[in-house]
Amino acid sequence: MHAIAPQPAFINAIGTAAPGHDIHDAFIEWATGRLADERERKLFARMAARSGIAHRWSVLAPTADGGSPIEPGGFYAGTWPGTAARMKAYAQFAPHLAEQAVRALTSKTPLGSVTHLVVASCTGFVAPGIDQILAARLGLGPSVERLLVGYMGCYAAVAALRSARHIVRSEPGARVLVICVELSSLHLQAVDAIEPLLALLQFGDGAAAALVTGDPAGLEMGPTFATTLPDTASLIRWEIGDHGFAMHLSGEVPGAIMAALGNPETRATLFPEPIDRIDAWAVHAGGRSILDAVEHGLGLGPDALADSRSILDAFGNMSSATLMFVLERMLVAPPRHGMALAFGPGVAAEGFAFSAAP
Repeated sequence: MHAIAPQPAFINAIGTAAPGHDIHDAFIEWATGRLADERERKLFARMAARSGIAHRWSVLAPTADGGSPIEPGGFYAGTWPGTAARMKAYAQFAPHLAEQAVRALTSKTPLGSVTHLVVASCTGFVAPGIDQILAARLGLGPSVERLLVGYMGCYAAVAALRSARHIVRSEPGARVLVICVELSSLHLQAVDAIEPLLALLQFGDGAAAALVTGDPAGLEMGPTFATTLPDTASLIRWEIGDHGFAMHLSGEVPGAIMAALGNPETRATLFPEPIDRIDAWAVHAGGRSILDAVEHGLGLGPDALADSRSILDAFGNMSSATLMFVLERMLVAPPRHGMALAFGPGVAAEGFAFSAAP
């Protein structure tokens, strides 16, 4: 008796959304002013110019004079807001931005009768959860099964899409709506050291929505993988404090990633097929140094990560939503052998193979 192969799962379409307030240049001016040492100010300016980021977007509205959130009248003016105020803003803005991403998705494909909702977010907490809030706003029935992937960081899109794949493979008629929404700009910190300011320089707000079903259209999701790099637990940390969530991003992260990807044993653990067979890489745009580390660690050509670099330039690092932005570009001309890869706290590396639907 022959075993029956599981139902394949496909990312049929992806929609994305970003707010309309570009905060990147205002942040650079503010951050430079917080550094007392002239040499550090010059170093920060050089690093900002080399970051590969031109724009980052925030849900926080400009001031009445059109200024950024750090100017008089802005969210961060005067007394720094506590975590409660930031979570109130998250509850207000996150569902709206996620809805925009879903609208972008439905302009590409009909949702049909959604059976499952998977939501990933690590930049806020609210109860009832954002999954319940979105289910109600989107008019999904109360019987829709929900999963909230919380606080996993930049690789949470992989966890969310992987969960959708498992659902479709076990329930062939399932129609899974996957949403990633992150509001990193709610967590600006009153720091005055160059390393945390460079970490803050990377992040912006964004949301993405994908429809995963058994319908053979878009990208077929292949085998998934996950690993944790040894001795790296302290390199990426995301700590809840009295004034929001504080990101700790060590300058050692790129080197650890490059060393791991250059190790044949690690490659064999991660990737289900040889590197030279992969013709498209959807790598989480965590920062220019992260993309450089992946490129050099895997020995890729200079244009292999062009889509990831374009997303980084236009939006910065939107935590879990970023990978979905890259995959949206891949859907324009689906590859024969693609690989999605993201990194986050741990340091963990997670991803999956994908290919054009037959």
